[in-house]
Amino acid sequence: MSSCPIGIRFCLVDRVLECRAGESIRALKNVTYNEPFFPGHFPARPVMPGVMIIEALAQTAGILAFVTTGIVPNATTRFYFVGIDNARFRKPVEPGDQLLLSAKLERSFKGIWRFSTVAMVGENEVAHADMMVAPEVSK
Repeated sequence: MSSCPIGIRFCLVDRVLECRAGESIRALKNVTYNEPFFPGHFPARPVMPGVMIIEALAQTAGILAFVTTGIVPNATTRFYFVGIDNARFRKPVEPGDQLLLSAKLERSFKGIWRFSTVAMVGENEVAHADMMVAPEVSK
């Protein structure tokens, strides 16, 4: 599969490797030195902020949600990140690392989708979290 869906302007997913609608997704983020967050985090030792890793995982889960529903992303369709539980950060992510992002759909109940997510660098887990997303409700 190709890179992020059309319309995402702040994309932290470079490539989708595998996507099984209603089940799981695996994607990549190549972490490069020219990422906009590195100059301030931290100048002497650049480390990818944990919130950016979580955002990359949320975007990965969002792609799975779009694929599962068969909705093509555009200016009027959105899934919102609505909750996070059990977030843990294990190791720092540095320029030159390649994040393997995975999300598994655990359940969908009353419009809330729950995913278990993991970010890996090589064989090492760098972060994981359980997160919830919900589609935008039309008014």
